[in-house]
Amino acid sequence: MDLSQLTLQEAAQGLREKKFRSLDLTQSCLKKIKEMEPDLLAFLKVGEKEALAQAEAADQLLEKGGEASLLTGIPLAVKDNILVQGMSCTAASQILKNYLAPYDATVIRRLKESKAVILGKTNLDEFAMGSSTENSSFQITHNPCDLERVPGGSSGGSAAAVKGGEAIYSLGSDTGGSVRQPAAFCGLVGLKPTYGAVSRFGLIAFASSLDQIGPLTKTVADSRLVFQELRGKDGRDATTQPEGENVSRFSLQKLRIGLLKDDLLKEVDPAIVRRIKEMVGELEKAGAKVEVLDFSSLLFALPTYYIITPAEASANLARYDGIKYGKSAAASDLEEVYRLTRGEGFGPEVKRRIILGTFVLSAGYAEAYYQKAWKVRELIADDFRKAFQKVEVIISPTTPSLPFKIGEKVQDPVQMYASDLLTAPASLAGLPALNVPVGEIDHLPVGLQIMGPAFQEELLFQVGEEIEKLTPSR
Repeated sequence: MDLSQLTLQEAAQGLREKKFRSLDLTQSCLKKIKEMEPDLLAFLKVGEKEALAQAEAADQLLEKGGEASLLTGIPLAVKDNILVQGMSCTAASQILKNYLAPYDATVIRRLKESKAVILGKTNLDEFAMGSSTENSSFQITHNPCDLERVPGGSSGGSAAAVKGGEAIYSLGSDTGGSVRQPAAFCGLVGLKPTYGAVSRFGLIAFASSLDQIGPLTKTVADSRLVFQELRGKDGRDATTQPEGENVSRFSLQKLRIGLLKDDLLKEVDPAIVRRIKEMVGELEKAGAKVEVLDFSSLLFALPTYYIITPAEASANLARYDGIKYGKSAAASDLEEVYRLTRGEGFGPEVKRRIILGTFVLSAGYAEAYYQKAWKVRELIADDFRKAFQKVEVIISPTTPSLPFKIGEKVQDPVQMYASDLLTAPASLAGLPALNVPVGEIDHLPVGLQIMGPAFQEELLFQVGEEIEKLTPSR
């Protein structure tokens, strides 16, 4: 049995039934990493020694019958913008090439308390800015479904690691689609939680009003398990909310599904639209009611997103100046330290977004662009609120295209930014969204996105599980 191919639930059950040990499971993943990494390039850092020690500690706990969670002893990969104490945390940028995390992110602390096994840190687009993992300053990750294609971004390394069997599950971060889009491109389940459901403490900031940490897993049930472990109030992140009940009154026969009007999907591959409509049709046959939504404000979501996020990024990245930590260029005066450090340390995409953000925040332009974008953001959130008075969930494609080839869009930033067309709206509104794989087109994965009201992740999981039952293979 290849243990690395197990789902999280299967691995947890096997550990409790003593069919194998955490050490066996971890060694299976480490073996797969050695086999696959020359092709995938999903990991930036593998902590083999640390992972084996954590696995032995988990085995001891399970052997003694101590209090354990379902994540105890299960190996995972962590996106390299989430701090793990003592491990490098580069955000795939040269400016943080030699940075060692001095503390654990809250999500990592909670996983360590559960005796999870951390295999290492995965590749990403630099500072989580990108949709293909081609913007990493270290390497380009390949899609396990087709090595000539991108795994999506910015959490492409985390997605490739799970799909390639190098980890049972992984953590990514999602600002405008960076968990959901790679999940769609790699045939995985990817969750962006409600803003405030999961602590951002210890996550290297991109755009603070949108960033969320979420899991990439093989099944919806696995996603639920990880989310339940990560969620909850954290005194180190004032935006987090108490868990609450998160109870949904789910019945497929009474489920009301919102479907986006065709006019809003003109930029989406028609084959993907057909596949999503087929799946919604299957739900309708099972008793669900479908209502087409004229969600016109979504047309403005992408430009709104690409005004707000560069603005927040330009402010967040100001701290990387060569003085306190990270790369520091040799120079004759302070101004030159700033200029050389940032010039040498940041890649082209990060520089582009800093320039865009600085422009939209500058005198004379902040009102015309940034403040107006925030007003449009409120309109989008209001349209979601109105929609959820009519329907319980909204279903759409996750991505406008199938996984594209490496190098295909790298010279066209506007085309690359369009990858966030369908994922940015939920991020702007702070709502939960779940990608569920729904088969393949031309041997490439297709993702379906389920969006729901704030803090109703459980509803998304239940709908996602129904969709899994209707999908021929996982």
